[in-house]
Amino acid sequence: MGKQPVHVTDSGSGLNKSLTPAQMSMIALGSAIGTGLFAGSKLAISMAGPSVIVSYLIGGVVALLVMGALAEMTVKQPVAGSFGVYAERYLGRFAGYLTKYLYWSALIFAVGTEVSAVGEYMQYWFPEIPGLLWVILFSVVLLAVNFASVKTFGTTEYWFSAIKVFAVVAFIIIALWLVFHDSNDQFGFQNYTAEGGFFANGLSGMWSAVIVAIFSYMGIEAISIAAAEARNPKIAVRKAFKVSFLRLLLFYVFTMALILAVAPTSELISGGSPFVTVMSQVGIPFADSVLNFVLIIAALSAMNAQLYAATRMLHSLADSGHAPRLAHKTSSNGAPIHAVWMSAGGIAVAALVYAMVPEGGFGIMMSLATFGALATWFMILVTHVAFRRKVHREQVVLEYKLPGYPAASLFGAVLLAGLLVTSFVVPEFKYTLIFGVPFVIVMSVLYKLVFAGKKQPSA
Repeated sequence: MGKQPVHVTDSGSGLNKSLTPAQMSMIALGSAIGTGLFAGSKLAISMAGPSVIVSYLIGGVVALLVMGALAEMTVKQPVAGSFGVYAERYLGRFAGYLTKYLYWSALIFAVGTEVSAVGEYMQYWFPEIPGLLWVILFSVVLLAVNFASVKTFGTTEYWFSAIKVFAVVAFIIIALWLVFHDSNDQFGFQNYTAEGGFFANGLSGMWSAVIVAIFSYMGIEAISIAAAEARNPKIAVRKAFKVSFLRLLLFYVFTMALILAVAPTSELISGGSPFVTVMSQVGIPFADSVLNFVLIIAALSAMNAQLYAATRMLHSLADSGHAPRLAHKTSSNGAPIHAVWMSAGGIAVAALVYAMVPEGGFGIMMSLATFGALATWFMILVTHVAFRRKVHREQVVLEYKLPGYPAASLFGAVLLAGLLVTSFVVPEFKYTLIFGVPFVIVMSVLYKLVFAGKKQPSA
């Protein structure tokens, strides 16, 4: 499984170049601002207490390092398959193969996580209708969107994400008003220490919640995948990375800080989504239904963006000869239609889990998706180290550089490796390594038996 000469695809591989920088930014936000923020935040708060703010800051630092490393490599060469192709080029064919499948598995399970959440949210309005029916209905609709052209996808994702951004900004304004215009001290930063102190569950609780933060941020790397379908990829990538990271810090860290100032930890844990709990303090008519609508849009948007990224990664796997050649074929409008239905496996798993464990489906799907997310980010940073070494040897001038190399990349990789080990002892993520380790073994054996001796297809 040593390094072998590799074939790297061109920047499009039959995909249609029609995404704008604004749409690319929204694709990243669409993936990252989903149930990880609106529903996963409750789990993170229960694990860490008020110190969850630090958890999301640490996760944000790791996300920044991953985004910087990706931006550096993508600006130099925007290709279909992105970091999977980079791993293939700079670490060897097996590393590229495994990175792509790790990410693909994370995405298809993340899609299942989002659609499981939609089933739960719809029951808030229609409790008599089984959530499984909503799972199937919305899955069909979003599959249709991804079967269409990338322009249709980009437009849909732009407006989905715009609704989420507007809702979060409105929430921030309301929460700020509650915190700074409260006359009876019900709301305020004293809530940070009201129940057991800022580190209520110790440093271990704070560190464990970083896993939830990483899962929540997952999706930012979709920008590098979308670069192959951007009109001007080098400009679009730099602009999209910068804007997306600043927005994520605002939407996650700042929002989390306000949530914990408005309501004590026990109240946030005992309710539904922390956002709903906070809005219930305001007394705005129909605020619960409005928020439920936003939660559904958030989940559909993330599902839409993640399914997009999954199909492009499978398309790249087929281009490298590591997936059925059928997945590489595109329709007349540039959409990899076969890769779409082949990437719908997460929806099927989610439907099965939801039918068997309707109350715990979301948690199980998140636990399954987390291994691929952590492992993929780890591989991106390791690839970046190898990329820089080759660039240094060849004396190539880079248009964009990640500050702090090599310490930055190595520090991020160590943190991610530590989180993978931590997941083994965190009950909420008990399925992460139970799924992940056998998955790596099976994919490694499959590579050795099926792909290692095969020649790669020509472009």
